[in-house]
Amino acid sequence: MNMKFYPLTFTPILKDRIWGGTKLKSYLNKSIVSETTGESWEISTVPGDISVVASGVFEGKNINEIIDLHPTEILGKSVIARFGKQFPLLFKFIDAKEDLSIQLHPNDELAKQRHNSFGKTEMWYVMQADETARLVVGFKNDSNPKEYLEKLADKKLISLLEEYPVKKGDVFFLETGTIHAIGAGVVLAEIQQTSDVTYRIYDWDRVDVNGKGRELHTELALEAINYYKTHSKIDYFEEPNHSSVVVDCPYFKTNIIALQDRFIWKKSKDAFTVFMCTNGQFELILNGEIMRYQMGDTILIPAIIDHLTLKGKATVLEISI
Repeated sequence: MNMKFYPLTFTPILKDRIWGGTKLKSYLNKSIVSETTGESWEISTVPGDISVVASGVFEGKNINEIIDLHPTEILGKSVIARFGKQFPLLFKFIDAKEDLSIQLHPNDELAKQRHNSFGKTEMWYVMQADETARLVVGFKNDSNPKEYLEKLADKKLISLLEEYPVKKGDVFFLETGTIHAIGAGVVLAEIQQTSDVTYRIYDWDRVDVNGKGRELHTELALEAINYYKTHSKIDYFEEPNHSSVVVDCPYFKTNIIALQDRFIWKKSKDAFTVFMCTNGQFELILNGEIMRYQMGDTILIPAIIDHLTLKGKATVLEISI
Protein backbone atom coordinates (compact mmCIF):
# COMPACT_ATOMS: atom_id res chain seq x y z
CA MET A 1 0.00 0.00 0.00
CA ASN A 2 1.88 3.07 -1.25
CA MET A 3 -0.71 5.72 -0.54
CA LYS A 4 -0.32 7.82 2.60
CA PHE A 5 -4.09 7.96 3.04
CA TYR A 6 -6.05 4.90 2.04
CA PRO A 7 -9.19 2.97 3.02
CA LEU A 8 -8.61 1.74 6.58
CA THR A 9 -9.70 -1.51 8.18
CA PHE A 10 -9.29 -2.35 11.84
CA THR A 11 -8.73 -5.49 13.91
CA PRO A 12 -12.17 -6.50 15.23
CA ILE A 13 -12.69 -6.16 18.99
CA LEU A 14 -14.62 -9.31 19.88
CA LYS A 15 -17.01 -9.37 22.85
CA ASP A 16 -18.13 -12.46 24.71
CA ARG A 17 -21.79 -12.20 25.71
CA ILE A 18 -24.16 -14.49 27.63
CA TRP A 19 -26.49 -14.39 24.59
CA GLY A 20 -23.79 -14.73 21.89
CA GLY A 21 -23.07 -17.59 19.49
CA THR A 22 -20.74 -18.60 16.64
CA LYS A 23 -22.28 -16.94 13.58
CA LEU A 24 -19.71 -14.14 13.60
CA LYS A 25 -17.27 -16.87 12.54
CA SER A 26 -19.46 -19.08 10.35
CA TYR A 27 -21.29 -16.20 8.68
CA LEU A 28 -18.87 -13.24 8.82
CA ASN A 29 -15.49 -15.00 9.04
CA LYS A 30 -14.42 -13.35 12.30
CA SER A 31 -11.70 -15.09 14.35
CA ILE A 32 -13.86 -15.66 17.39
CA VAL A 33 -12.44 -17.51 20.38
CA SER A 34 -15.57 -18.69 22.21
CA GLU A 35 -18.95 -20.31 21.58
CA THR A 36 -20.67 -17.21 22.96
CA THR A 37 -19.21 -14.34 20.94
CA GLY A 38 -21.94 -11.73 20.66
CA GLU A 39 -20.31 -8.64 19.16
CA SER A 40 -17.56 -7.58 16.81
CA TRP A 41 -16.72 -3.93 17.38
CA GLU A 42 -15.47 -2.85 13.97
CA ILE A 43 -14.55 0.79 14.57
CA SER A 44 -14.53 2.03 18.15
CA THR A 45 -13.09 4.85 20.23
CA VAL A 46 -14.91 3.80 23.41
CA PRO A 47 -12.32 4.08 26.24
CA GLY A 48 -10.73 0.67 26.78
CA ASP A 49 -11.82 -0.49 23.33
CA ILE A 50 -9.85 1.61 20.84
CA SER A 51 -9.64 0.15 17.32
CA VAL A 52 -6.21 -0.62 15.86
CA VAL A 53 -5.45 -0.35 12.11
CA ALA A 54 -5.05 -3.82 10.57
CA SER A 55 -2.78 -3.11 7.57
CA GLY A 56 -0.97 -0.52 5.47
CA VAL A 57 1.14 2.49 6.46
CA PHE A 58 -0.78 2.97 9.72
CA GLU A 59 -0.78 -0.71 10.74
CA GLY A 60 -0.57 -1.08 14.52
CA LYS A 61 -1.59 2.51 15.27
CA ASN A 62 -4.93 3.04 16.94
CA ILE A 63 -7.60 5.25 15.46
CA ASN A 64 -7.12 8.02 18.03
CA GLU A 65 -3.41 8.20 17.19
CA ILE A 66 -3.97 8.63 13.47
CA ILE A 67 -6.74 11.18 14.07
CA ASP A 68 -4.40 13.12 16.36
CA LEU A 69 -1.69 13.11 13.67
CA HIS A 70 -3.99 13.87 10.72
CA PRO A 71 -7.34 15.21 12.01
CA THR A 72 -8.46 17.05 8.86
CA GLU A 73 -7.38 14.29 6.49
CA ILE A 74 -9.10 11.52 8.50
CA LEU A 75 -12.18 13.18 10.02
CA GLY A 76 -12.74 16.21 7.79
CA LYS A 77 -13.39 19.85 8.67
CA SER A 78 -17.13 19.55 9.23
CA VAL A 79 -16.69 16.64 11.68
CA ILE A 80 -13.96 18.51 13.59
CA ALA A 81 -16.23 21.57 13.80
CA ARG A 82 -18.87 19.46 15.60
CA PHE A 83 -16.86 16.93 17.58
CA GLY A 84 -13.26 18.12 17.73
CA LYS A 85 -10.89 15.18 17.32
CA GLN A 86 -13.40 12.71 18.73
CA PHE A 87 -14.59 9.99 16.35
CA PRO A 88 -18.36 10.25 16.83
CA LEU A 89 -19.66 6.83 15.75
CA LEU A 90 -19.35 3.18 16.79
CA PHE A 91 -19.79 0.30 14.31
CA LYS A 92 -20.62 -3.30 15.27
CA PHE A 93 -21.77 -6.65 14.00
CA ILE A 94 -23.99 -8.54 16.47
CA ASP A 95 -24.87 -12.24 16.68
CA ALA A 96 -27.80 -12.99 19.00
CA LYS A 97 -27.98 -16.74 19.60
CA GLU A 98 -30.37 -15.95 22.47
CA ASP A 99 -32.54 -12.93 23.24
CA LEU A 100 -30.68 -9.83 24.40
CA SER A 101 -31.98 -8.06 27.47
CA ILE A 102 -34.78 -5.55 27.11
CA GLN A 103 -32.98 -2.22 27.33
CA LEU A 104 -32.76 1.40 26.23
CA HIS A 105 -30.24 4.21 25.94
CA PRO A 106 -30.42 7.75 27.38
CA ASN A 107 -30.41 10.89 25.25
CA ASP A 108 -27.42 13.23 24.92
CA GLU A 109 -28.52 15.47 27.79
CA LEU A 110 -29.02 12.66 30.32
CA ALA A 111 -25.95 10.74 29.16
CA LYS A 112 -23.76 13.84 29.51
CA GLN A 113 -25.18 14.69 32.93
CA ARG A 114 -24.96 11.16 34.36
CA HIS A 115 -22.08 9.50 32.49
CA ASN A 116 -20.17 12.28 30.68
CA SER A 117 -21.01 10.45 27.46
CA PHE A 118 -22.90 10.88 24.22
CA GLY A 119 -26.38 9.43 24.10
CA LYS A 120 -26.95 6.43 21.87
CA THR A 121 -29.09 6.90 18.81
CA GLU A 122 -28.62 3.80 16.66
CA MET A 123 -29.81 1.82 13.65
CA TRP A 124 -29.91 -1.88 12.80
CA TYR A 125 -29.55 -3.56 9.42
CA VAL A 126 -30.58 -7.24 9.57
CA MET A 127 -28.02 -9.41 7.75
CA GLN A 128 -29.41 -12.83 8.61
CA ALA A 129 -32.48 -14.00 10.51
CA ASP A 130 -33.69 -17.45 11.45
CA GLU A 131 -37.26 -18.30 10.49
CA THR A 132 -38.82 -17.38 13.85
CA ALA A 133 -36.53 -14.41 14.61
CA ARG A 134 -37.93 -11.14 15.85
CA LEU A 135 -36.92 -7.78 17.24
CA VAL A 136 -38.60 -6.00 20.15
CA VAL A 137 -38.85 -2.25 19.49
CA GLY A 138 -40.95 0.31 21.37
CA PHE A 139 -44.44 0.23 22.88
CA LYS A 140 -47.47 -1.18 21.05
CA ASN A 141 -49.45 1.84 22.27
CA ASP A 142 -48.61 4.97 24.24
CA SER A 143 -47.81 4.03 27.83
CA ASN A 144 -46.77 5.76 31.05
CA PRO A 145 -44.45 5.14 34.03
CA LYS A 146 -47.24 3.67 36.19
CA GLU A 147 -48.34 1.05 33.64
CA TYR A 148 -44.72 0.30 32.75
CA LEU A 149 -43.70 -0.34 36.38
CA GLU A 150 -46.74 -2.52 37.04
CA LYS A 151 -46.01 -4.78 34.06
CA LEU A 152 -42.31 -4.84 34.90
CA ALA A 153 -43.08 -5.97 38.47
CA ASP A 154 -45.43 -8.68 37.16
CA LYS A 155 -42.81 -9.85 34.61
CA LYS A 156 -45.26 -8.99 31.84
CA LEU A 157 -43.41 -6.07 30.29
CA ILE A 158 -43.25 -7.84 26.93
CA SER A 159 -47.06 -7.58 26.69
CA LEU A 160 -46.69 -3.79 26.27
CA LEU A 161 -44.00 -3.97 23.61
CA GLU A 162 -44.06 -4.28 19.81
CA GLU A 163 -42.49 -7.42 18.36
CA TYR A 164 -41.47 -7.47 14.69
CA PRO A 165 -40.77 -10.66 12.72
CA VAL A 166 -37.63 -9.87 10.71
CA LYS A 167 -35.81 -10.93 7.58
CA LYS A 168 -32.58 -10.09 5.80
CA GLY A 169 -32.50 -6.44 4.71
CA ASP A 170 -34.88 -5.08 7.35
CA VAL A 171 -33.84 -1.74 8.88
CA PHE A 172 -34.79 -0.24 12.24
CA PHE A 173 -33.92 3.25 13.48
CA LEU A 174 -33.88 3.60 17.27
CA GLU A 175 -33.98 7.03 18.80
CA THR A 176 -32.76 7.41 22.37
CA GLY A 177 -35.29 6.30 24.97
CA THR A 178 -36.77 3.56 22.76
CA ILE A 179 -37.11 0.27 24.62
CA HIS A 180 -35.68 -2.55 22.52
CA ALA A 181 -34.20 -6.04 22.37
CA ILE A 182 -32.54 -8.04 19.61
CA GLY A 183 -34.22 -11.44 19.49
CA ALA A 184 -32.59 -14.85 19.17
CA GLY A 185 -31.48 -15.93 15.70
CA VAL A 186 -30.51 -12.51 14.32
CA VAL A 187 -27.21 -11.25 12.90
CA LEU A 188 -27.16 -7.51 12.26
CA ALA A 189 -24.99 -4.49 11.59
CA GLU A 190 -25.34 -1.73 14.16
CA ILE A 191 -24.44 1.92 13.62
CA GLN A 192 -24.59 4.20 16.64
CA GLN A 193 -23.21 7.22 18.41
CA THR A 194 -19.97 6.56 20.28
CA SER A 195 -21.44 5.47 23.59
CA ASP A 196 -21.55 2.34 25.70
CA VAL A 197 -24.31 3.53 28.06
CA THR A 198 -27.14 1.00 28.27
CA TYR A 199 -29.99 0.75 30.78
CA ARG A 200 -30.99 -2.90 31.12
CA ILE A 201 -34.57 -3.20 32.39
CA TYR A 202 -35.42 -6.89 32.02
CA ASP A 203 -33.21 -9.90 31.29
CA TRP A 204 -35.74 -12.73 30.99
CA ASP A 205 -34.86 -13.88 34.55
CA ARG A 206 -31.60 -15.23 33.13
CA VAL A 207 -28.74 -16.18 35.48
CA ASP A 208 -25.09 -17.07 34.97
CA VAL A 209 -23.32 -20.29 36.02
CA ASN A 210 -23.22 -18.98 39.59
CA GLY A 211 -26.97 -18.37 39.65
CA LYS A 212 -26.50 -14.60 39.54
CA GLY A 213 -28.56 -12.32 37.31
CA ARG A 214 -27.13 -9.33 35.46
CA GLU A 215 -27.56 -5.85 36.91
CA LEU A 216 -30.80 -4.05 36.09
CA HIS A 217 -31.16 -0.26 35.89
CA THR A 218 -34.80 0.27 36.81
CA GLU A 219 -34.46 3.68 38.48
CA LEU A 220 -32.03 5.11 35.93
CA ALA A 221 -34.30 4.03 33.09
CA LEU A 222 -37.51 5.67 34.35
CA GLU A 223 -36.63 9.20 33.28
CA ALA A 224 -34.90 8.05 30.08
CA ILE A 225 -37.74 6.00 28.55
CA ASN A 226 -39.83 7.26 25.64
CA TYR A 227 -43.31 6.07 26.65
CA TYR A 228 -44.91 6.92 23.31
CA LYS A 229 -45.42 4.49 20.45
CA THR A 230 -42.59 4.78 17.93
CA HIS A 231 -42.38 4.03 14.21
CA SER A 232 -38.93 2.50 14.09
CA LYS A 233 -39.10 0.15 11.10
CA ILE A 234 -37.74 1.95 8.05
CA ASP A 235 -38.99 1.44 4.50
CA TYR A 236 -36.40 2.17 1.83
CA PHE A 237 -35.71 1.51 -1.85
CA GLU A 238 -32.61 0.04 -3.47
CA GLU A 239 -31.48 1.10 -6.92
CA PRO A 240 -28.76 -0.97 -8.62
CA ASN A 241 -25.34 0.73 -8.72
CA HIS A 242 -26.70 3.76 -6.90
CA SER A 243 -26.43 5.17 -3.38
CA SER A 244 -29.95 5.30 -1.88
CA VAL A 245 -30.87 6.97 1.43
CA VAL A 246 -32.01 4.66 4.23
CA VAL A 247 -31.64 6.75 7.42
CA ASP A 248 -30.84 10.45 7.71
CA CYS A 249 -30.66 11.80 11.27
CA PRO A 250 -28.63 14.48 13.08
CA TYR A 251 -25.97 11.96 14.11
CA PHE A 252 -25.37 10.00 10.91
CA LYS A 253 -26.66 9.36 7.43
CA THR A 254 -26.81 5.80 6.10
CA ASN A 255 -27.24 5.04 2.41
CA ILE A 256 -27.31 1.61 0.77
CA ILE A 257 -25.31 0.78 -2.35
CA ALA A 258 -26.83 -2.18 -4.20
CA LEU A 259 -23.71 -2.98 -6.21
CA GLN A 260 -24.35 -5.09 -9.31
CA ASP A 261 -21.18 -4.36 -11.26
CA ARG A 262 -19.62 -0.90 -10.97
CA PHE A 263 -20.32 2.33 -9.11
CA ILE A 264 -18.32 5.58 -9.30
CA TRP A 265 -18.45 7.02 -5.76
CA LYS A 266 -17.76 10.69 -5.06
CA LYS A 267 -18.03 12.96 -2.02
CA SER A 268 -16.64 16.21 -0.60
CA LYS A 269 -13.52 16.21 1.58
CA ASP A 270 -15.45 17.64 4.55
CA ALA A 271 -16.14 14.34 6.34
CA PHE A 272 -15.13 10.69 6.51
CA THR A 273 -17.30 7.84 5.24
CA VAL A 274 -17.59 4.25 6.46
CA PHE A 275 -18.55 1.27 4.29
CA MET A 276 -20.00 -1.87 5.91
CA CYS A 277 -20.29 -4.84 3.55
CA THR A 278 -23.45 -6.76 4.48
CA ASN A 279 -23.53 -9.15 1.53
CA GLY A 280 -21.30 -10.33 -1.32
CA GLN A 281 -17.82 -9.10 -2.17
CA PHE A 282 -16.36 -6.10 -3.97
CA GLU A 283 -13.23 -4.18 -4.90
CA LEU A 284 -12.35 -0.58 -4.17
CA ILE A 285 -10.19 0.99 -6.86
CA LEU A 286 -8.22 4.10 -5.88
CA ASN A 287 -5.42 5.64 -7.96
CA GLY A 288 -4.91 2.35 -9.76
CA GLU A 289 -4.66 0.33 -6.51
CA ILE A 290 -7.21 -2.47 -5.99
CA MET A 291 -8.39 -3.44 -2.49
CA ARG A 292 -10.71 -6.44 -2.00
CA TYR A 293 -13.44 -6.78 0.61
CA GLN A 294 -16.22 -9.19 1.52
CA MET A 295 -19.28 -9.53 3.72
CA GLY A 296 -18.36 -8.63 7.30
CA ASP A 297 -15.71 -6.04 6.36
CA THR A 298 -15.94 -2.47 7.64
CA ILE A 299 -13.85 0.20 5.92
CA LEU A 300 -13.12 3.78 7.00
CA ILE A 301 -12.64 6.11 4.02
CA PRO A 302 -10.63 9.13 5.23
CA ALA A 303 -12.15 12.52 4.50
CA ILE A 304 -9.34 13.44 2.13
CA ILE A 305 -10.37 10.68 -0.30
CA ASP A 306 -13.15 12.14 -2.43
CA HIS A 307 -13.62 9.52 -5.13
CA LEU A 308 -13.40 5.74 -5.55
CA THR A 309 -14.70 3.04 -7.85
CA LEU A 310 -16.63 0.12 -6.34
CA LYS A 311 -16.69 -3.02 -8.46
CA GLY A 312 -18.40 -6.35 -7.77
CA LYS A 313 -21.68 -7.77 -6.48
CA ALA A 314 -22.40 -6.68 -2.95
CA THR A 315 -24.66 -4.80 -0.58
CA VAL A 316 -22.74 -1.96 1.07
CA LEU A 317 -23.95 0.39 3.78
CA GLU A 318 -22.46 3.87 3.27
CA ILE A 319 -22.37 5.87 6.50
CA SER A 320 -21.41 9.53 6.81
CA ILE A 321 -21.90 12.46 9.17
